[in-house]
Amino acid sequence: MPRRVLIMGAAGRDFHNFNVVYRDDPDREVVAFTATQIPFIDDRTYPASLAGERYPKGIPIHDETDLTRLIRELEVDDVVFSYSDVSHEYVMHKGSEAMAAGGNFLLLGPRDTMLEATVPVVAVCAVRTGSGKSQTTRAIAATLKEEGKRVVAVRHPMPYGNLEAQRVQRYAVVEDLDRYDTTIEEREEFEPHIASGTIIYAGVDYGDILEQAQAECDVLLWDGGNNDLPFYMPTVHVVVADPLRAGHETRYHPGETNLRMADVVVINKVDSATPEQVESLVRTIDAVNPGATIVKANSRVTVDEPDAIEGKRVIVVEDGPTLTHGDMKFGAGVVAARSHGAAEVVDPRPWAVGTIDETFRKYDVGPVLPAMGYSDEQLEEMAKTIDAADADLVVIGTPIDLRSVIDFRKPAVRVRYELEVLPDSPALADVLKPVIA
Repeated sequence: MPRRVLIMGAAGRDFHNFNVVYRDDPDREVVAFTATQIPFIDDRTYPASLAGERYPKGIPIHDETDLTRLIRELEVDDVVFSYSDVSHEYVMHKGSEAMAAGGNFLLLGPRDTMLEATVPVVAVCAVRTGSGKSQTTRAIAATLKEEGKRVVAVRHPMPYGNLEAQRVQRYAVVEDLDRYDTTIEEREEFEPHIASGTIIYAGVDYGDILEQAQAECDVLLWDGGNNDLPFYMPTVHVVVADPLRAGHETRYHPGETNLRMADVVVINKVDSATPEQVESLVRTIDAVNPGATIVKANSRVTVDEPDAIEGKRVIVVEDGPTLTHGDMKFGAGVVAARSHGAAEVVDPRPWAVGTIDETFRKYDVGPVLPAMGYSDEQLEEMAKTIDAADADLVVIGTPIDLRSVIDFRKPAVRVRYELEVLPDSPALADVLKPVIA
């Protein structure tokens, strides 16, 4: 009899692991997925069109809170942990739960889950969510283009809608964002690439995506999500680390694996960190991956209308996953508000409604508003929260201008942030030589 497998995930790595390792394996049968972290993604089915001929009814997706019951009722042999940016302690608590219910507890490694491209691959990953991976990815794309390379980016999956329709998504123009009915989180990742002229792919089946993406580029740029491992075998593996959370780089899964695998470690936010925090991070890198090249960089923050902030009571909207999954209490928006003389950063929690209030209760994000937008209802709740708050101005610290997707009445300014490699550090062109050559 085939071994009965349950895959624990969050609508991303779980589907990839299934597609690459289990879909065509007659010796193992995936009987269920469980889902967590992201709202509105449980109680679905991984469709038969994606699951393959061995699964004519598809595969049910359950809430992770039912894990113990599912293992027992479905007689699960192997439980495969397949999501990212969680502490090592958290992983083993889940392992204990799975084993106590009678299953083995497994983690799949890069050798079994990375696909090989026919073109060079630069993978940009991180040790934690919110380290500055997106701005690093944009800077690397610009560097490769300056060297005359055709670059196509492939983004870590965020398939929160119709899985069949999202099998392979290609974003080349802003209108594609509406065509694929993207969430705020997806727009934050895709729109900056589109604005800079980089085609970006995402979806569910990363084998099919690879076939299409590599056909139209000289270099494939893997734009990683959370602190997950690359789905494609990198020629150059770049990992971004955050000195503001020094110590986290060896306490989270699979961020520590990324750190140990990295060819290049970018220490970002040097301008916001203390010398002691930066030095602590350097010592850790030297201890666990002494062969890695270290690049130090600032996260340069600018504001479209900086004078508008001075003396104002502001509500700051920051990148959602940075606050919720990344455990950060502030981002570029707060940095901009403080540096440009805001009278006060107003705590939005007293005015939060609906799922926004639930987000604050679930995550300790501090006195800032995480950008949430996984449904039309949630977008409306964001607008209601912003307009109700006793503040003069909205400081938008997200990668996109929220005014394009949320209709709120308060005046707002937008914050931008870019990677700025320090002059005494190796240049990006130098660390990318294996690809450029």
